[in-house]
Amino acid sequence: MPPQPAFYVTTPIYYISGTPHIGHAYTSIAADVLARTARAHGPARALTGTDEHGQKVANAAAAAEMTPQQYVDSLAPTWRELAPAFDAKFDDFVRTTEPRHQRACLALFERMREAGDVYEGVYEGWYCTHDETFWPEAKLVDGRCPNPECRRPVQWLSEKNWFFKLSKYNQPLLDLFRGDPDFLRPQSRYNEMMAILEEGLEDFSISRSSFDWGIPLPGGGVLYVWYDALISYISGLGWPDDPDGLYAGFWPGMHLIGKEIARFHTIIWPAMLMSAGLPIPKRVFAHGWITSDSGTKIGKSLGNAMDPFAMKAEFGADSLRYFLMREAPFGSDFSISMEKLRQRHNSDLGNDLGNLLRRSLAMLQQYRNGLVPQPTEGRVQERVADLPALVNEHVMCLRFREALDEIWNLVTLLNRAIDEQKPWELYKHGRGVELDALLYDLCEGLRWLSLLLFPYMPSKATEIWHQLGLEGTPELPWDEELVWGRLAAGTQTNPGAPLFPRIDPPAA
Repeated sequence: MPPQPAFYVTTPIYYISGTPHIGHAYTSIAADVLARTARAHGPARALTGTDEHGQKVANAAAAAEMTPQQYVDSLAPTWRELAPAFDAKFDDFVRTTEPRHQRACLALFERMREAGDVYEGVYEGWYCTHDETFWPEAKLVDGRCPNPECRRPVQWLSEKNWFFKLSKYNQPLLDLFRGDPDFLRPQSRYNEMMAILEEGLEDFSISRSSFDWGIPLPGGGVLYVWYDALISYISGLGWPDDPDGLYAGFWPGMHLIGKEIARFHTIIWPAMLMSAGLPIPKRVFAHGWITSDSGTKIGKSLGNAMDPFAMKAEFGADSLRYFLMREAPFGSDFSISMEKLRQRHNSDLGNDLGNLLRRSLAMLQQYRNGLVPQPTEGRVQERVADLPALVNEHVMCLRFREALDEIWNLVTLLNRAIDEQKPWELYKHGRGVELDALLYDLCEGLRWLSLLLFPYMPSKATEIWHQLGLEGTPELPWDEELVWGRLAAGTQTNPGAPLFPRIDPPAA
C-alpha cells in the first residue's frame, strides 16, 4: 500500500455543560480508530476539546453560584479524562477559553470583516438557549425549539449584533455539495443539507450582546458560541500563530459529528472559511444516535444518558470500543443495552478471539515448548493477501463494521483450521511437518490480528502481541509488518491470562 497523505480528524468540540455520556465516547472512539489506522500508513493527527462559552453556560454557572470560568474549570477535567479512559489517543485538547483559541477567533472575524462579509445589525427573533441556536419562526414546532431532542421553549431576542453575509455563500455552497457528494456523508444528511441550501440561506448573527460570557469583540459584545467553537478545528493546529507548522501540514481535515449539528459544520463553517480565504474541510461525517432498546435517543437532555465511565468499569475499554464499532454501520442509529454488550463480549471476543489465542498458545506450549516453528507455506497465507488493503479502505471510508467483519473472517479461518486439521491428531500420528505448518499459521495469523485490531482494541491487541513473545506494541507500519512470515522461528511465546473473561449478568 502506498503511503497516505497527512491525515487530520476531529471530534466535535463538546459542549461542556454537564458530564460526558456514551454518545461522546462513541465519537471519540471512532475518531481514534481512524487516526490509529491512518498512523499505520503515515502522519496523522487527532483533536478533541470542549466548547465553554455561551448563555447556557453562563446561566448554569449563576445557578451554581460560580463565575463562568470557575464553572467550566470545574467540569473540564472530567472531559479531559474521557479519551484516555477509552485509550483514545488525541494529539491536542482545545478549550475555547484558551488565549490561543481567542486569538484565532478574532483573527478569523477580522478576515471576514475585511472581506466585506460582516456588518452590524439588529437581530430580532427566536433563540433556544439550550441548543444555543437562532431559529426563524417558520421552523418552530408548536412554538418550541424544532430540535427533536430538545423541544424546549424559545425566547424572543432583540439584540444589536454582528451579522455574517451567509446568503452570499448560498451558491458557492450549492456548487460544493453538487461537485463533491462525499463532502457530507451519509447520504441522508447530505440530502437534508441540500434541501436547506435549495431553500435559500439568510444572513447569520455571529455575536451576542445581552450577556458577556464569550470572546469579547472590539466595541462590545461577544462572539456567538457556535462561531467560536467551530474555529477550534484550526486554532488547535496553531492558526494563525503558526500557519506554516501543523496547520500547513494537516489542514484541511475530516470532522466527525453527531447528525444534529450538521448544519453548523457543513453550511456555516465552510462559508466562514470561504469568507476568510481558507480551505474548507475535506469531509464531514454525521453519525447517527445511540438509542435505548425502545428507540429513544440516549442523551443528557432526555435524562437517560449512560455513564461511559461506569460502562468501562464493567466491560473494559476494549470491549466497549469493539461493540460500538461493530454493532451497526457508522452513520445509522442503533440501540445499546447491557445484555447486548455482554453477548458481544462473551461471544465475539471471549469465544472467538480470546479462545483462539488461548488454545493456539496452549497447543504450541504442549507440542513445541512454546517456540514458534519454522515458517512454511500454509493454507492461510494466500487467503489474507488482500486483507490489509481491504481493512484500510473500509476504515478510511468510515465503514468500521465492515472492516471488523473482514478481520473476523481471519479469526474464523484460524479457528476453523484448528477444528478441521485437529493438531492433536497430527501430533498423535507423528505428522510433524503438517503440525508445524498449522502452528505457524496460527501464531502468524494472531500476529496479523494484533496489528489489524490495534486501532480498535489497542490494549487487548497489545496483550496478544506480548503473549506471542513480541516486544513493544503493534503500533507499527502495516506495509512493513503485514507481510506473511515476519514472525521469527524460535520466538518464545508467553501465554497469559484469558483476554476476555466471561461476564455474567448480575444475580437476580
